[in-house]
Amino acid sequence: MILTELKPGDKGKITDVSKVTALVQSRLLDFGVLEGKEVCYKYALPFGGPCMLEACGQCIGIRRKEAMCIQVEQS
Repeated sequence: MILTELKPGDKGKITDVSKVTALVQSRLLDFGVLEGKEVCYKYALPFGGPCMLEACGQCIGIRRKEAMCIQVEQS
């Protein structure tokens, strides 16, 4: 399942980030978002806006296009 398929408030474990660009992977790594970590999907802004995630105790906004490339397992 992809990250954007989670409902607001759902938690998921990241299984694959290889489909996003190396720059985005590096940025996510800086925030502690990597394979095996649990994230909480907070919400997505309307009209194709960014998605808000909570990971490692901080809220992170990522583009919906990039969130659609991240695979998760719902937990």
